[in-house]
Amino acid sequence: MLTFHKIEKRKNDMTLLPTFSCTMEQNQIYAIYSNVNIREQLLQLLQMKTSPSSGEILIDDIPLTKKNKRQIYIHYLRDMLYDHLTVKEMLQFLHRMIDTTEHIDTLLSFVSLEEKANTRVHRLQFSERKRLQFAYLLLQDAKVIVMEEPDQNIDLESKQILMKVLQRLKEHGKAICLLTMNMESALNYGDIVFRIDDKGLHEVEMKQEEKEAEINNDLIPVTLEKIPSKIDDKIILFDPFEIDYIESNDGVSHLYMNGDAFPSTSTLAELETKLLPFGFFRCHRSYIVNLQKVREVITWTRNSYSLILDDEKKTTIPLSKSKMATLKEMLGM
Repeated sequence: MLTFHKIEKRKNDMTLLPTFSCTMEQNQIYAIYSNVNIREQLLQLLQMKTSPSSGEILIDDIPLTKKNKRQIYIHYLRDMLYDHLTVKEMLQFLHRMIDTTEHIDTLLSFVSLEEKANTRVHRLQFSERKRLQFAYLLLQDAKVIVMEEPDQNIDLESKQILMKVLQRLKEHGKAICLLTMNMESALNYGDIVFRIDDKGLHEVEMKQEEKEAEINNDLIPVTLEKIPSKIDDKIILFDPFEIDYIESNDGVSHLYMNGDAFPSTSTLAELETKLLPFGFFRCHRSYIVNLQKVREVITWTRNSYSLILDDEKKTTIPLSKSKMATLKEMLGM
């Protein structure tokens, strides 16, 4: 339905959006985890405010144009609501513009705004405004729904309503694309989750944990070169090379990638054993670091050392005095 074919965006010698390809089909929720700059580039391309340096965007295998871009509806982080209208008037305004069988009162009930029907939009709380936006989505006749940070700063009830709305959109045959900087949000809402960084597009492997899975004792266990993390009822499998470092706090190990932390199901000692063949180093009793991500070794005093990672924040990891000699030997110093 929505296809990015070898899309890339450059400005002078700078790559703003790395080359990637993917197709988003109907009846699916896709989540794209990226930084805000990449997200902004994607939105501008979908709005045709800018053109790709190479590649193309297609809708139903037809190149995106001013005519068919109406098949894409973008739900922005900043709402486009009319403050002087009531909630019901706001929905009626759109209802008159679109040929739909959805009933306004049914929509209001679906997003728990029936008691706010005659309240003016400017009097709504932030989460209530977002719910009104969610109701707006159910009136759209576009084939593709793109949502920018849909659950940012909303309350728990509104997050539950968002989940219902996404499922309803799936039932209506939409292709849904969520753009977010929050990996937990991507994993909670997305059927398929992607991560875009300067190296391109990567699918995040995950599996739904079966609560009543039958155990077959005849199965031979297979050793995977993946590091698991559990979030709610999902187990996420990370490639070792994605991990920047691991920190242990209060007996719980956390995997760090691009500034985000994910709880590990293994102890630090277990992770040290698993990751040793991949170039990881136990640099401190509470830290394991991916040596491929280390840019500098800093000596503060005769007994104090740090490792500086090659990331945007120049993350600093402590290096124990007892580990310094081992590190020098590993690096051939």
